[in-house]
Amino acid sequence: MSVFKDARLKFISLTKGKSILVTGGTGSFGQAFIKVLLKETEVRKILVFSRDEMKQWEMQQKFENDDRLRFMIGDIKDLPRLNRAIHNVDFVVHAAAMKIVPLAEYNPIEFVNTNINGTINVVNACIDCGVKKVVSLSTDKASSPINLYGATKLAADKLCIAGNIYGGGEGPTFSVVRYGNVMGSRGSIIPFFLSRKSNEELPITDTKMTRFMISLTDAIELVMLAFIDMQGGEIYVRKIPSMKVVDIADAITPSGKVKEIGIRPGEKLHEQMISEEDSLNTIEYDEYFKILPEIGPNQKTLTIDKNGRKMAPRTIYASNTNTHWMSKAELTTWIKQNSGDFL
Repeated sequence: MSVFKDARLKFISLTKGKSILVTGGTGSFGQAFIKVLLKETEVRKILVFSRDEMKQWEMQQKFENDDRLRFMIGDIKDLPRLNRAIHNVDFVVHAAAMKIVPLAEYNPIEFVNTNINGTINVVNACIDCGVKKVVSLSTDKASSPINLYGATKLAADKLCIAGNIYGGGEGPTFSVVRYGNVMGSRGSIIPFFLSRKSNEELPITDTKMTRFMISLTDAIELVMLAFIDMQGGEIYVRKIPSMKVVDIADAITPSGKVKEIGIRPGEKLHEQMISEEDSLNTIEYDEYFKILPEIGPNQKTLTIDKNGRKMAPRTIYASNTNTHWMSKAELTTWIKQNSGDFL
């Protein structure tokens, strides 16, 4: 059995009768994750914490007012509101963040306030309210960041890992999952290209650009694995395929043309999940990687289990050097099967 399928079954057992709060719960990940929770688990309560009242209203209608769902309008920058929301919660998934790379370059203070200061509030609230486990969602851009968004997410990752220390050994267990742009998520490349399908040309940043390809299902299963496996301070990275952006465009509009427009402020040519420096502390498994913490109560006791092996030192896990590639035919099939979820 796949380690992710096994983790899914164990997660269902772990969450029976428990309460879960999702910050940024009205986003693409939050809605997909909560849909799985309602369908497959016996959770006692799910709290959706976000600042967009219209998205919350639409989500209530989508899930037909399921009585296990609770909606709280609030901002992670507001610590008293977070404390009220997290009171008596067992598990937290921290998905709230500002994410658009060019906007971060022009609005740095807002991104720092949300992604860094907001995460400080989440860590403190989870410790003060006695949460058991916390999984924070990160991004490829936090690995060797060159843009402000990536820098704020790297800081957020470090803050969550340090949360294992701040809890004094009695607080929550904190871990992080890291992945790239989710296929079909709001603002990602596939729906953007589909919206431009009738145009004569599709705008391409750079014809050499590559991207990791991860589905919402894969992202959700990575979070489930973290909840089951975590001892505290790990960063989990799932092995996923890559694609050239020009091939994504060609799969969507085979007879179309592309126009190279140049890299936007803060944009990377290739995505990176694990840096050379991180590789020194990374354990590789058949289906995922686990970056071990350099600090914290578990730093000296975390060991390699029988299924893991040390990652080759000074190696990089990046979209352009990946050994697993998605074909245009595979992407076309995926779009046909899933377009109803994001169009």
